Amino acid sequence: MQTFSFHNPVKIHFGKGSIEQLRHELPKYGSNILLVYGGGSIKANGVYDDIMTILNDLHSTVVELPGVEPNPRVETARKGIALCKEHAIDLVLAVGGGSVIDCAKLIVAGATVEADAWDIVTKKVFPTDALPLATVLTIAATASEMNSGSVITNLETQEKFGWGNPHCFPKFSILDPSYTFSVPTNQTVNGVVDTMTHILEQYFNNATNTPITDEMSEGILRTIIRVAPLALEDPTNFEHRETLMLAGTLGLNGFLSLGSRGDWATHNIEHAVSAVYDIPHAGGLAILFPNWMKHNVHVNPARFAKLATTVFNIDATNKTDEQVALEGIEALSAFWTSIGVPNRLADYDIDATHFDDMIQHCLVNGPFGNFNQLQAEDVRSILEQSL
Repeated sequence: MQTFSFHNPVKIHFGKGSIEQLRHELPKYGSNILLVYGGGSIKANGVYDDIMTILNDLHSTVVELPGVEPNPRVETARKGIALCKEHAIDLVLAVGGGSVIDCAKLIVAGATVEADAWDIVTKKVFPTDALPLATVLTIAATASEMNSGSVITNLETQEKFGWGNPHCFPKFSILDPSYTFSVPTNQTVNGVVDTMTHILEQYFNNATNTPITDEMSEGILRTIIRVAPLALEDPTNFEHRETLMLAGTLGLNGFLSLGSRGDWATHNIEHAVSAVYDIPHAGGLAILFPNWMKHNVHVNPARFAKLATTVFNIDATNKTDEQVALEGIEALSAFWTSIGVPNRLADYDIDATHFDDMIQHCLVNGPFGNFNQLQAEDVRSILEQSL
């Protein structure tokens, strides 16, 4: 393992009825609340009413920012920042999935500085404080409810970047699996892929002696593969939703990267693709990740073979590590296809027209990837394999 320091201050309230914890938590931070949410599904499924009942009981003053996009826009965050400053907001309450929470993180950071929000995302400005943030999770996917990272899109510049700030950890997060019962099938599927790719990005690292995090990653992946089809068949099964929700949180709350540094090249490439085409993040990852794997098998075939045997039960008898690895990659892609995820860029009507722009986006800070650094020709090869 590599030496490491670890800190995660997020308090999690997990389980049925945990929304009631808002009554105990919110008064610690003040009464002026900015409620941030997405396209309105929380009003259809009753989550909004649950929250507003509690806020009204607490005599909170509520300002609302609806309409956060699936790939959250810097423009929307700017609106939220302005509302925070105008109404002297005490706490931002983000209700939704990773996109809503990511947007809220930029809002709480931007509300404490005079600089433009995009300067925070592009790391020109580093806020030294943030408004308190709390979350109510409605989609199991990104672990944004228990980390300090965020991904924001700028449509004007066709850029999409990940960023983070230690002041943007939520103060607390409410995770009630029953709030995911009404999530549409495609969003449940995207959440499964998102969680799995987060785990895989961390799994492919160059550290040695990582049996604990390896076993944790492999076990969560096996569990997702077993439970996801069951949850899709029976969307209101509490136990299945409970399992997927906890998997999503563990997938990127820092536990799986203790003592190692994951790769994250595929996420960088996908950000470049969806910055231009605005496709679902998980859909892009499902297409790109197997091709990143094929491109990098030669770096450490044994690592890929280990994943294949422990997660996908590939028989390694009389096979080379590379042969086993390639079978595992095909098994991963086949699983994603089986639950309804696209496996070619062409499925989103994407061709090579903007490849040069995407490659330039990926390399804005030079060669990237921690497991294996990618150059322009590597990115082009992965994109071409993904057509």
